[in-house]
Amino acid sequence: MPSDADAAHRPRSSALVVVAAAVVIRDGRVLLTRRSDGQHLAGMWEFPGGKLEDGESPEEALVRECQEECGIEVGVSEILEVTHHRYPEKEVLLLFYRCELRAGEVRHLQVADHAWVAPEDLDEYPLPPADEGVVVRIQALQR
Repeated sequence: MPSDADAAHRPRSSALVVVAAAVVIRDGRVLLTRRSDGQHLAGMWEFPGGKLEDGESPEEALVRECQEECGIEVGVSEILEVTHHRYPEKEVLLLFYRCELRAGEVRHLQVADHAWVAPEDLDEYPLPPADEGVVVRIQALQR
């Protein structure tokens, strides 16, 4: 019979969560939103977006999430980065897309705050570990 110690070392089975994130650049600045209290990674800054719903493409998810979270309409362009990250409680596959702000001003509908940040200043905002790779890519784009 397996011991509790064996169970502690066994990999936890968790479903992979697919997330689409928008890298919106306007006037040389990147849009970040801050996660609300009570959410996973509350208080951290991130790129707007969220989980794909059943049958939804990443592009459709981005358009929906940006509208629901911030009240903005975005046009989705090319994919910038794909990242896989395993948190203790879940595993995520993040798809970062370059997006264009088409309409609206950012509102705090499902986010605590927002900021338009110069790429060289992104390191000053506490981002989830899964977002670190795309920061390097964004900074390289702006050089």
